[in-house]
Amino acid sequence: MKDTEIRFNKIVIFGVGLIGGSFALALRRVCPELEVVGFGRSVETLRLAKELSVIDRIGEDLESEVSSSDLVMLATPVGKMGELMGKIAPFLGERTLITDGGSTKSDVVAAARENLGDKIAQFVPGHPIAGAELSGPEAARADLYQDRRVVLTPLPENSKEDVLRVRKVWEECGANVSELAPDQHDAVFAAVSHLPHLLSFALVHDIALRQNRDLLLSFAASGFRDFTRIAASSPEMWRDICMANRDALLRELKGYADELYAIYQALEKNDAEKLENIFSIARDVRSNWNQN
Repeated sequence: MKDTEIRFNKIVIFGVGLIGGSFALALRRVCPELEVVGFGRSVETLRLAKELSVIDRIGEDLESEVSSSDLVMLATPVGKMGELMGKIAPFLGERTLITDGGSTKSDVVAAARENLGDKIAQFVPGHPIAGAELSGPEAARADLYQDRRVVLTPLPENSKEDVLRVRKVWEECGANVSELAPDQHDAVFAAVSHLPHLLSFALVHDIALRQNRDLLLSFAASGFRDFTRIAASSPEMWRDICMANRDALLRELKGYADELYAIYQALEKNDAEKLENIFSIARDVRSNWNQN
């Protein structure tokens, strides 16, 4: 890292797939001397991560690795984070920070308060908006976060210095960093991330259960492909996200069901003008949307 930036010498990553692995590769690119230690559920996955130079070492002793680290990155499914926090809490050094890559924040913050106790101030929650349908160490990319957004949801207990340290490390990965409150974050992403994934899964599931699914898929083209790409994402991860953000997602599903019913009624009543009005508003907003 540049001398003007806040330096980390050693990071420990739990979950060395797309999110955690890309985090490691991005930092290694700007700080070749950085030591990266990986932990995970699968020995085979950890070995692959080491072979691909995503990590330097496979972690063996939790206490020694965590206590001597500058930063711990939790890149596991959100449903596993509470248990993991409980395991590492006794070993956190005084200056060791924790962040995460979870797609929901209110549940992760609650888990942190329950499991980190008086070390809660060392946890700066985060969410990189850079997912993909691919997974595993082989999917990790050093440029995954380049010009992508990362949302931090700082806690009242966090010091400004610690929030800045986590912000800087994400900026070193090439990300543009924003801040939201945890509940505001979850409401926003229920609408623009979690709901679209549910819709994609639902459409593919509907096709999958039909007797003529092979025929249907043989004629599916770019529209179907683009809309359903995210249905190839991790079922475990998205199960946890949906359950964690259940209330906000239920509200979004209800609103979307109302929208579908409005379209259903327009079709039922042969109301072409209504359909065109809906489509025109949607087209204008989508055409003017700036993803950056």
